[in-house]
Amino acid sequence: MAKYRTLPSLVSVMALTGCSLAPHYEVPDVPVAAQYQSQGPWITASPADQLDRTGWWKLYQEPGLDDLEQRLIANNPDLSAAYFHYVQAEAYIKQVSSQLYPQVSAAGNIQRDRESDTRPLRPAGAPSDYTSATLGVEVDYEVDLWGRVRDSVAASKYEGLASQADLASTQLSLEIQLARSYIDLRGLDQQIKLIEGTDEDYQKALDLTRRRHGGGIVSGLDVARATNQLSAAESELTQVQARRAVLEHAIAVLVASSPSDFKIEPSTQPIPLPAIPVGVPSVLLQRRPDVAAAERRVAEANKRIGVARSAYFPTLTLSAAGGVQSSVLGDLLSAPSSFWTLGPTLAVYLFDGGRRAAQVESAKAAMSEAGAHYRSVVLASFRQVEDDLSLLTDLGTATDQQQAAATAADTSVNLSLALYRRGAVSYLDVVESQSAALESERSVIELRTQQLDANVDLIRALGGGWTKDDLASDYQQPETVAGNVK
Repeated sequence: MAKYRTLPSLVSVMALTGCSLAPHYEVPDVPVAAQYQSQGPWITASPADQLDRTGWWKLYQEPGLDDLEQRLIANNPDLSAAYFHYVQAEAYIKQVSSQLYPQVSAAGNIQRDRESDTRPLRPAGAPSDYTSATLGVEVDYEVDLWGRVRDSVAASKYEGLASQADLASTQLSLEIQLARSYIDLRGLDQQIKLIEGTDEDYQKALDLTRRRHGGGIVSGLDVARATNQLSAAESELTQVQARRAVLEHAIAVLVASSPSDFKIEPSTQPIPLPAIPVGVPSVLLQRRPDVAAAERRVAEANKRIGVARSAYFPTLTLSAAGGVQSSVLGDLLSAPSSFWTLGPTLAVYLFDGGRRAAQVESAKAAMSEAGAHYRSVVLASFRQVEDDLSLLTDLGTATDQQQAAATAADTSVNLSLALYRRGAVSYLDVVESQSAALESERSVIELRTQQLDANVDLIRALGGGWTKDDLASDYQQPETVAGNVK
């Protein structure tokens, strides 16, 4: 009958192992608008035309950029460091999960002992010298009464998910940095071509002023102005070439190449401005890895509260040990040499000077901190999308306006040169019109480059095609039950 009387207690223990002291989890509330404020023809998006996470940069139709992005993914040391940080998180999950299982250890010992002849309470006739040989196995298992172990495992898995999202965020950031550097470098290639062509025109203008000065038609002031204009343009060309070299070195480092051995051939082929599919703001929360990482860390902090609360309650450890022990090696494996112990251990802190209360308070504060950080990341992500949409709209308008100014400046150059040849205007008018034309053309190139940069930044703001579904599917997902931390 005794074994039947123990059944209710065993059932009670099993029921207790299903509890958790962590609060019900609720994703921190953040205000989400129904749509973005900035509107444009690129806004329309449907689930079928979302960005592709792998190869989003192919939208720009640049084989050179595609090759560099592939090299970055394969070789970038910062990306490699982020990957191994994620591997550490994965290993930590396995480490914490081991607490769910019994811990088994084995030990063997053989030694020669001598006891003191004057040891208190030494039995009469006991030998002073003897051999002791022991071989045993011990098994310990903590019964997870209050969910401490399961909450610890869940917290480690949430951290693993956050690390995985961090890895995706790092990769996207590096890909964006490379794409922007490449686009800026191509913009400088266009500027170099423009200034080189302008230098040729300035050289022709200088030759013209010298001939007219030699014929006594104009003063040496015109020659000096033309010389100054050509020298200034040559200086501008050198400065732009230096900026291009620095960008090329930065790209070399991103793809893990030595800047001394790295070269990107110049190209002035225009890069098309692709239409980026943009969904509603609520979708953004599922498509940014940094948002996912911040939310997973809130879930982790929630489970840490349960771990801290469980310290108030007793721990139950089931232990068993057995083996053989003998003073004669030949008798070690015989039945009389066997021994064993079996029994539970129940332990609880009676007084700790407020340590457990402080741990719970700290865990709650950590969750509040994680929740505040999550809200900050989400609001920043909405702002980034709005910023980039506004920039794309305004820079597009500014580019068209600047192109109209550049066309007018070119007309002004042709008219001023024609009038100068007839002696109707001074060379100062030619210099002013040529300088204005150069600056207008450079502004058009810079605005187009800035618009492409904003286009790339919009891809980053939208998560680069990443989705929350990319997180490992075998990890426990957060509870959706609303609740408050108490």
